[in-house]
Amino acid sequence: MENIEIFKALSNKSRLQMLEWLKEPELNFPDHDPEGFIHGVCVGQIQAKAGLTQSTVSEYLSILQRAGFIEAKRVGQWTYYKRNEGAFEALSKLIQSNL
Repeated sequence: MENIEIFKALSNKSRLQMLEWLKEPELNFPDHDPEGFIHGVCVGQIQAKAGLTQSTVSEYLSILQRAGFIEAKRVGQWTYYKRNEGAFEALSKLIQSNL
């Protein structure tokens, strides 16, 4: 993905909040099934915390996933999301070397 698309993905307050929440899911989603953190956080929990429509949350998560910041895993009827820490390391290197 081009650098501009990566930075566009980060240019929205709600998307940034989602990334912050997923950094420490145990603190930010205390009502979530603890075993679910193995896979990440259920999209329904993210939507409830964000207070946005399901379609908006899905779009935002899709943008973050295409940028590489999060990963999705389907378990039965549920989709779980978690951060891709490698993407943040790559972003840090990009900023240090190019900007």
